[in-house]
Amino acid sequence: MAKNSQRLVSLDIFRGMTVAFMIIVNTPGSWNYVYPPLRHASWHGWTPTDLVFPFFLFIVGTSLWYSMKKYGHEINTGSVVRIIRRMLTIFALGLFLAIFPYFGRDYSTLRIMGVLQRIALAYGIAAVLCLTVRREYLWISVAVILLGYWALLAFFGGSDPYSLEGNFVRKADIAILGENHIYKGYGVPFDPEGLLSTIPAVATVIIGFFAGAVTGQGKAEGRTVIKLLLLGAASAGLGLLWNIVFPINKPIWTSSYVLFTSGLAMAFLGIIYFVADVARWQKWGSFFLVFGTNALFSYFLAGVWTRIMLFIKIGNERETLYSWIYNNIFAPLAGNMAGSLLFAVVQVLLIWMLSFLLYRKKIMIRL
Repeated sequence: MAKNSQRLVSLDIFRGMTVAFMIIVNTPGSWNYVYPPLRHASWHGWTPTDLVFPFFLFIVGTSLWYSMKKYGHEINTGSVVRIIRRMLTIFALGLFLAIFPYFGRDYSTLRIMGVLQRIALAYGIAAVLCLTVRREYLWISVAVILLGYWALLAFFGGSDPYSLEGNFVRKADIAILGENHIYKGYGVPFDPEGLLSTIPAVATVIIGFFAGAVTGQGKAEGRTVIKLLLLGAASAGLGLLWNIVFPINKPIWTSSYVLFTSGLAMAFLGIIYFVADVARWQKWGSFFLVFGTNALFSYFLAGVWTRIMLFIKIGNERETLYSWIYNNIFAPLAGNMAGSLLFAVVQVLLIWMLSFLLYRKKIMIRL
């Protein structure tokens, strides 16, 4: 743990907004009653929910620029130790969430990858690239990653390379991890946070690193906002153009999806940067700052709390505490759809209150 230091306010607000939305979309009162914008796209395309994870990875990249500033943005003992420690810690927490609270489970069917595991690997790989490749050539790394990934899927995916059954991501993950260790929620073994699709997620982090370089040099000013907005528009536009031949798709994290979502994230950061850091209007973001200063811890805490509610059984029918709360409190109070959303909002508030205790003491838990 460490005391808070001088930070980019807009980045913390953006991070906090993303974490709050992550909790909302992950914990509806009932998955049978979810408003369409709070659901992922069924396959190709996107909804607001499909922006949450890439936004967070983009923010990881932006934060990377600031955290590595004290190491001179170079590979040295200090930076390597920090990268390895953070990567292993986040990955281990992801595995913990996959296991908790069933520690006596059959580990031969444990899902290995997940949200935190992807964050860990994408962060670690991107950090090494950002600190070893000269800044003016780093964009080439992004191009190689995105074009190379497109080639892999196009040439090794069969007759329908971007389908659920035919995509090369699924084949590669099954070959490396085995079917027993892969997500089954799509009806077939396929992991939307798998190993191969983490490769383009690395590019998402690197683009975020570029944004950090833009905001982190000199004082906050309007020209920085314009640069972020123009770069964001260009990236999102390229993503939409690429979508014609390489569909925007979150589950396989297509290259067009990387450019499109990173562009939107950069533009969104630009808007918040203008409001919070240039114009210095910051009070409106106070709620999100609480999440933003302990983002991964808040997300982890939400995951633990959700699993506890699903683990506890109530009554003779052995209903989970999670569904009991929704069925007996929120659905009668607000109806099925609104009650399901209200349940999620309350989960955000519960985690926020716990995170506020740390924020008030100016304590950051560095993962």
